[in-house]
Amino acid sequence: MELIKHYFADIDESQIKQFEKIAEVYKDWNQKINVVSRKDIDEIYIRHVLHSLGIAKVQSFLPGSKVLDVGTGGGFPGIPLAILFPETQFTLVDSIGKKIKVVEEVVDALELKNVTAINDRVENISGEFDFIVSRAVAVMPSFVHWVKGKIAKESKHDRKNGILYLKGGDLSEELQPYRTVEVFELPTFYKEDFFDTKKVVYLPMKYRG
Repeated sequence: MELIKHYFADIDESQIKQFEKIAEVYKDWNQKINVVSRKDIDEIYIRHVLHSLGIAKVQSFLPGSKVLDVGTGGGFPGIPLAILFPETQFTLVDSIGKKIKVVEEVVDALELKNVTAINDRVENISGEFDFIVSRAVAVMPSFVHWVKGKIAKESKHDRKNGILYLKGGDLSEELQPYRTVEVFELPTFYKEDFFDTKKVVYLPMKYRG
């Protein structure tokens, strides 16, 4: 928790309380429905919360904007981002029902008013979003195919609407088709060893093959 306050010094008391409660709520739910590995639960602030917030180091979300989290699992990166940006609307989607049940319970426990959780495939989700976020649920070409048509045309932010994807390792071959892609190395923002190979990949709306 001290790491969150160190890297995000501007959070207020209500956000601090929500972040503090995350570990307790996930530990409780993980005993009932295993959505996070035991090792990861013990390091939830580095491996899940800070990792999710790496997106915020690259892009802030304006009030009234809409963000779609695809393959959210137990609620990452969506829930930490929703705490950090309480006036942005987050839609968290996963095709596995038990994971969305945990997300709903966590959202309720943290009293988050800006999160909608949906148990479905992303292809079936209607609406358009300013940004689509995720944590390495598929290779980029597959992911781009899944979310086609779901990115709003008009950008509210300085950066064009698009995909913000948490990935790791060597992405040169996977990203080779995308001329407009930008890759941000998380060690630029975080000093912990866990982030050595971690990245945020940004692909703007008008990507070209």
